Amino acid sequence: MADLLIQLETNPDFNHFCHNSKTLTCWISFINTVVDLEYIHRDLLPALYSERVQRMKDIAQVVPVDKLIETRDLSVIQTSLLDGCLMIQPSKRSQHVYLIPCPKKQARQVEQTEIETSIVGAHDAFVESLETNINLIRSRIPIPQFKVEEHRIGKLSRTRISILYIEGLANKANLNTTKQRITDLETVSVINANMLALMIADNSWSFFPQFIDTERPDRVSGALYEGKIAVLVDGSPSALILPSTIVEFFSTIDDYSLTWPIASLYRLLRLFAVAFSVISSSLYVAVLTYHYQLVPKDLLATLIVSRSSVPYDPIIEVLLLEVMIELLREAGARLPTKVGQTIGIVGGIVIGTASVQAGVTSNILLIIIAMSALAAFITPNYRMATTIRFMRFPFIFAAQVFGLLGVGLCFMFFVCHLLKLTSLGRPFIEPIYPMRVTDLKDSFIRLPTSAQGQRPMFLRTADKNRVNLQRTTQKKGKPKPDIDE
Repeated sequence: MADLLIQLETNPDFNHFCHNSKTLTCWISFINTVVDLEYIHRDLLPALYSERVQRMKDIAQVVPVDKLIETRDLSVIQTSLLDGCLMIQPSKRSQHVYLIPCPKKQARQVEQTEIETSIVGAHDAFVESLETNINLIRSRIPIPQFKVEEHRIGKLSRTRISILYIEGLANKANLNTTKQRITDLETVSVINANMLALMIADNSWSFFPQFIDTERPDRVSGALYEGKIAVLVDGSPSALILPSTIVEFFSTIDDYSLTWPIASLYRLLRLFAVAFSVISSSLYVAVLTYHYQLVPKDLLATLIVSRSSVPYDPIIEVLLLEVMIELLREAGARLPTKVGQTIGIVGGIVIGTASVQAGVTSNILLIIIAMSALAAFITPNYRMATTIRFMRFPFIFAAQVFGLLGVGLCFMFFVCHLLKLTSLGRPFIEPIYPMRVTDLKDSFIRLPTSAQGQRPMFLRTADKNRVNLQRTTQKKGKPKPDIDE
């Protein structure tokens, strides 16, 4: 205890003083930057001057707190002081202390989503406060089976991490795997949820994110009702959903607020946009370098005219525009919002037009690259969208070396990688492999709710049924009796 106090006293925000009243003398310690000073001076200190407090055990009856911790454990004392507790000692060297929680929380108010914008769904988003985020989810899951387990990770940061699930629904193997991976982490610090996702991923060398990160409480609540597990990190305005499949990265919670044909159309549009974004530039390089005979004669004449003044090979031309697009995107993301939007729009127009007029690139390639960049932004998940943008470069280099054969080989490489990839031990490209027809009802397309009576098979939930569809259908068709009759 003495060593801990000596170490803390070197900080100017640590207070350690003797409290004297008519009936009690004790030592009080706290870190004033993490405690609620107004609460201490208004409620705690006046209560200690009460004549009812004649010994340390009387503090629990007088001090207006919900939880009073009595301990001798030095690790608990250290953690509690740094978390915003006030410590009371009978004497300066006493090992037996009382800890009164009075933390000061500095957090944003619940605001609208910024990354995953909502059109027809809820607009509230997670903030940096762990308690607030749990409240947003618990208000949507008001059942006693909703469980929250807290752990502390990081030798120095001691970051609070909460594991959320519905007892009796979440698969025990998935839950145990999640707990083991989090508790077995030996790291100095955990800053946010995305950093934690990289640490507990099945394959840390993969290009693809294996867990969905979201800032929307409604999406987390929906995943928990499916039998999944959510992980929240204190200080991070996002949550992890696990396990996840690759198809879920291209769906949004708003899809369930639309009619099933429209929602299915949007999902297919996103998947087509991903395929176009990945291979469009590489096909341009492969066709103009090796397979120009595949181009129709009318279009070939246009290509020849557009590239007549370009002094570079197609690979150089494509790389120049791809790098320019990435520079504009990164500049727009890092600059302030209003300036970033201006840079993205004006920069794209000015640089694109100037490069065509200067003969550095062809106008046809400029159209292809612009459409490819636009298609990449359709992906709802930011981390998956980043992966898709950088997947273009291996395809481009493969097309330069082997032509269309290189594009095919690169595609086979990524398919083999996805076949081996798992999320929390579950197949990442399910329901494609292994093929599960029942799970296809809510994957590339979304069938009506009446056709989705069961939860996904790969989750192995204890309760497989979402609703009793047969009974629901009977109730729909049964007319209500007339009161007058």
